[in-house]
Amino acid sequence: MLKVMMIVMICLLALAVLYLLMIMPRMAGRPDTAPFRQWLYAHRGLHDNGPEAKKSVHGAEEIAHGSEKSVHGAEEISHGSEKFVHGAEEIAHGADEIAPENSLRAFRKAVKAGFGIELDVQMTKDHIPVVFHDFTLKRICGQEGKVSDYTYEELQQFPLCGSDQRIPKFEDVLKCVDGSVPLIVELKIEATDLSVCPAADALLAEYQGQYCIESFNPLGLFWYRRHRKNVVRGQLAEGFLRVGEYKGVLYFLLQNLLFNFLTKPDFIAYNHRHYDMLSRRLCRGLYHNMAAAWTIKSKEQLEAAGSHFDIFIFDSFVPEKKSGAEGQEGV
Repeated sequence: MLKVMMIVMICLLALAVLYLLMIMPRMAGRPDTAPFRQWLYAHRGLHDNGPEAKKSVHGAEEIAHGSEKSVHGAEEISHGSEKFVHGAEEIAHGADEIAPENSLRAFRKAVKAGFGIELDVQMTKDHIPVVFHDFTLKRICGQEGKVSDYTYEELQQFPLCGSDQRIPKFEDVLKCVDGSVPLIVELKIEATDLSVCPAADALLAEYQGQYCIESFNPLGLFWYRRHRKNVVRGQLAEGFLRVGEYKGVLYFLLQNLLFNFLTKPDFIAYNHRHYDMLSRRLCRGLYHNMAAAWTIKSKEQLEAAGSHFDIFIFDSFVPEKKSGAEGQEGV
């Protein structure tokens, strides 16, 4: 009996050691992550593509409806024309003010306010890196299909949230920010298509500002580990099995950071609601790996996450800047 217990204990110890080795981030030759801790990061820029965009789209629908009714009489036509002109002016003015997520206007607002920026990069059909979050266009552009189904020029036909803004090239975003604030660049990678990695890296290699990269897909981090060891890289993760939308062994491995032995990330970016995940806590506490929280949506959430994370990506409110960030403006 004692022999059996010893064997069990040895097996458990071996599994524990294997687990700790699998989740171990980069330990040797770490790049300096301290400068990133001095900033708060605006999620997809300082954007307002909520009520403003809906009002714009709703207004456009009302104008179209009003023009149809105008056929019922001269008085209605005259009245409808006045409403049409007035409505068009209001919508045009509104479109000029809307700063949708991942738009140049949203990035300019973040730079002006002195916040770092988190943004998303993926590839078009003609292999141009553009900044857009979803793989599909439906939510932001109201169009069917994926970004990768269209060329860059074709994508320019689709307004962002009913505004005058369009999907920007990654190259143009880098010119817009121009090193004023640090960037967290999320690489959007479906399955095993890593074409966005060398394409984005070619632009970032010429960029003079401070940046790091992150991705949910471990293959993207592995690409950077092989080709750009000096670039700070982060593993994006979520409590996938807790969310309920994701099932299976792959999401178990991703949730528990069990690909770290391959990717050797310099930081872990985790959903702040799942701060208590053991692997995440060990990466920060045991291995002193930088921890990023996404996505903070209120002052209360920011305060609650403060003791569990080192850098914070925010959305839906504007927090007070960290003192370190104020001193970095214009750098």
